[in-house]
Amino acid sequence: MTYVIVNGEFINRSEAKIDIEDRGYQFGDGVYEVIRVYNGKMFTGTEHLERLIDSGKKIGMDIPYTVSEIKQQLESLIDKNRLNLGTLYLQVTRGIAPRNHAFPSNDVSPTFVAYSKEVGRPVENMKTGVKTILNADIRWLLCDIKSLNLLGNLMAKQKAVEAGCFEAIQHRDGVVTEGSLSNISIIKNGKVITHPADNLILNGITRQKVLEICRNNDIPSSETPFTVDDLKSADEVFLSGTTVEITPIVEIEGEKVGNGSLGPITEHLQALFVKEIEKECGTIS
Repeated sequence: MTYVIVNGEFINRSEAKIDIEDRGYQFGDGVYEVIRVYNGKMFTGTEHLERLIDSGKKIGMDIPYTVSEIKQQLESLIDKNRLNLGTLYLQVTRGIAPRNHAFPSNDVSPTFVAYSKEVGRPVENMKTGVKTILNADIRWLLCDIKSLNLLGNLMAKQKAVEAGCFEAIQHRDGVVTEGSLSNISIIKNGKVITHPADNLILNGITRQKVLEICRNNDIPSSETPFTVDDLKSADEVFLSGTTVEITPIVEIEGEKVGNGSLGPITEHLQALFVKEIEKECGTIS
């Protein structure tokens, strides 16, 4: 039996159902998180859950659980599903109410769901790198909220897939923002550069961990806007995210990045990132 969580209850996945008038289904009116699990333990779980609650506040929705209460439920879910290596997906919507653009009254309770999935580490991509395309960033202006409204991201990702690539690097008027499912960083003259954590990007937890690693290991870094031209002339480029960890980008629009292979600084960051995982979750292969 595979369990999921629906409003605090553990239910057989095949029996779990959500009302058709749930506002997440009809409006995308909600927020979500994806948390990595290594050795049956959540990595940066607290940071993800704090962001979930913050995203809820930004759309005027109070999540009816504390970080510790959600962590307790998720730890039970990991145990019940015997998850060793994978992900946890969780989302909170504004709840079930007759369809109306205006928010429902305060007596409508949010809907909380979570499930687990076995997912391996992207070892091959981290070694060989991935190909990408460029894409105009057409999304709304509150990308710092981890909202269920992902249609712009989906359209960008599909363009990448149709081009035989892994990711779409998005830009606004020539300034690189982020990928369809990842944050983007460049390395130039030994310095890691990534877009500032403003409303134009999601402040990725892995992104934050990379910057922390840089600070703690004397690797120059900067949260500074950079252009498509900067991207194309970079020595190394990598994407970061919960499921992709730190993955080198070796080709952009058919043009090689550097020598077209994993660069030395990106490789060093990968090794340091693994050490961070192992501090929290134990040895990984």
